[in-house]
This record gives sequence, C-alpha cells and structure tokens, in this order.
Amino acid sequence: MGRAEKVVLAYSGGVDTSVCIPYLKQEWGVSEVITLAADLGQGDELEPVREKALKSGAIISLVADAKE
Repeated sequence: MGRAEKVVLAYSGGVDTSVCIPYLKQEWGVSEVITLAADLGQGDELEPVREKALKSGAIISLVADAKE
C-alpha cells in the first residue's frame, strides 16, 4: 500500500490536530493537507481556526455547516 499524497484532516484547531499537519508532511511524506472543521453554531469563531490551520501548513481549510 502506497503513501497518500493528499490527506483530509478533521480539524478542531487544538494542539493535537495542529501538530498533525506538519507531522503528516514531515513524517509521512504527505504533500497536501486539507483541514475540515465542523460548524456546530460557532459562526465567526471558526475563522481563527481556519487561519491557524493554514499557518500550520494546510493548503486548504474548509468549514462544513453541521448545525443540523
């Protein structure tokens, strides 16, 4: 089984998932990490989470509407 070039990471913005981004790139050779955070009603509170993911090395940071 080969290594993944792209990974979608369920992202909370906490220390654990933030450290996963560079870890996946450095230790597993993943070239592209895309993060996905769930909007459970936090609204604008998720913008800093998106920014943190990008600063940590994600190429794209998505927020999914999961309110229902």
